[in-house]
Amino acid sequence: MLECHGVSKAFPGVVALDDVSVEVRPGEIQALIGENGAGKSTLINVLVGVYRADSGSVLLGGEEMNFSSPRDAQHAGISVVHQERNLVPAFSVAENLTLEHPPSRFGFVEYGRMNQEAEKWLAVVGLCVPPSMLVGDMSPAQMQLVEIAKALSLEARFLVLDEPTSTITPNEVESLFGILRGLRDQGVGIVFVSHKLEELFEICDRVTVLRDGRCVCSGRQLSELTNDQLVTLMVGREEIVRELPPKPVERIEPVLEARSVATSAGAHDISFALYPREVLGLYGLVGAGRSELARALIGDEKIVAGEVFLNGKGARVRSVRDAIETHGLGYVPEDRKNEGLFLSHSVSRNVAITVWRRVSKALGWIFGSAEAEIAEEYVRKLEVKTPSLRQSVQNLSGGNQQKVSMAKWLAADSDILIIDEPTVGIDVHTKHAIQNLIWDLADRGKSIILISSDMPEMIRLADRILVMNENRIAGELENTRRYDQMSARIMNLIQGSAAPLTTPGEPCLIG
Repeated sequence: MLECHGVSKAFPGVVALDDVSVEVRPGEIQALIGENGAGKSTLINVLVGVYRADSGSVLLGGEEMNFSSPRDAQHAGISVVHQERNLVPAFSVAENLTLEHPPSRFGFVEYGRMNQEAEKWLAVVGLCVPPSMLVGDMSPAQMQLVEIAKALSLEARFLVLDEPTSTITPNEVESLFGILRGLRDQGVGIVFVSHKLEELFEICDRVTVLRDGRCVCSGRQLSELTNDQLVTLMVGREEIVRELPPKPVERIEPVLEARSVATSAGAHDISFALYPREVLGLYGLVGAGRSELARALIGDEKIVAGEVFLNGKGARVRSVRDAIETHGLGYVPEDRKNEGLFLSHSVSRNVAITVWRRVSKALGWIFGSAEAEIAEEYVRKLEVKTPSLRQSVQNLSGGNQQKVSMAKWLAADSDILIIDEPTVGIDVHTKHAIQNLIWDLADRGKSIILISSDMPEMIRLADRILVMNENRIAGELENTRRYDQMSARIMNLIQGSAAPLTTPGEPCLIG
């Protein structure tokens, strides 16, 4: 049994954990849930030796543990997949998977055996990439699968998974759940953190709920609770999901159009149109090429063939800066920590960075007061929870970091927004708030390309859905917003067993 008793942990200005007690039994999958900032990641970091608790104790098999590092926890039989990736970008997949136990002979690493070992675990998680591939060249979703494979390869007694399904597709989730059930049957204790409540009811036995650093429900049988009861435990009140109002889209003149576009990242024969006030969805499996296409549209990857038109005129976006300042294109990236934010800088600086040129004074001077004035408006609108605008973004919860990442593009007032995985690792309440924000932006005249691996989110928000497979558009679907119907059609397109309902770029009125 893995236990923590009366654990407390504080950071400057924040009490992250306050007298938390949890126990995990061998042969069970226990959910650990709560809003962003509730203390889940901090508790995990205490369990595996990243942080040392200010008070309280961690026990393994009844014996008190004082882990000084994650390696100590691994040697004791505890393995973790963190929400933030913990891989070495300059190393290959095989080197990352065997980092703790590289196969060697006479002191020399045997790369043949290393690759064979890696192939075995890559097959387990269904990731089809060569073991020699550099992790730095992979998409965030592929890295997530490598993280899971790495944790499984350690064959631990206790496995902690922090948002393991955040960027993988339903088919990959089902494969992962099959693996976890097998581990549970072998006596492995599993802690499963997810904001996708439907997954918890499918895979977990018991649940622990944190709210504001305190434990409000510990080890309760999930079968005794409903979805609404879980949400109430998390947020302290009943959560009302707003029904999205009608939003007619007139498909007359597109604001963005791609014609037979090919990119340096491998996309080919890409044709589609985006219209005013439209949310256009991009859905596909890991490696389908969605994020790479988005990067090409904003000038971060090269377009090697075809044409892009903005408001009816041929356009060549030369860089991200050119996209922002000349063409009114904004991009909220999937990897907010490494690509969307300056973590060591303040909230106000992160929000105002897209409008520095607008607020700069003579000789290019930018004053903190000007940044704060802009940031204050959007921090208030998005309800970003922060002690002050001077707070470093790295000290905010994941949901609030995502709000800051989106706030800077609201400040930039971009006409076209490409939003990549907007609610990955975000709690139910914040997720609904961001989804409502995306819908309201489109309703107020913005045009949005939405990339999401969350099928319910895609079906809730998108007016049309482009399904990508192997770096091309496999088909286009008009969204009926009937989940069973749309999910089946989307997966049929991915598997190549059904023809699209409409041709990419074909006009189709909705309202």
